[in-house]
Amino acid sequence: MSIDKNTVRKVAHLAHIRTTDAEVEILSGELSKILQMIEQLNEVNTSGVEPMTSVIEMQMPEREDAVTDGGIPEKILANAPEQTAGFFVVPKVIE
Repeated sequence: MSIDKNTVRKVAHLAHIRTTDAEVEILSGELSKILQMIEQLNEVNTSGVEPMTSVIEMQMPEREDAVTDGGIPEKILANAPEQTAGFFVVPKVIE
């Protein structure tokens, strides 16, 4: 798969990255190489391969799912700059 210059410019714009025409040329080639490597990985036959959590065979430790702390909302909210009805009040970040 090949990435053209317009796609690079669009991705740079979406990521708020300022690029020059020379950089767009370089990035186009680099991104194309990355996608070629991903396509090559997609060709690997992984049927019958168990998903791994580590390269070392081990059992993940399990524990009982129990609440070990809590029931102290007054202490938790004591450091809050602002609170309402037992909840933290935070400034609106999306308009």
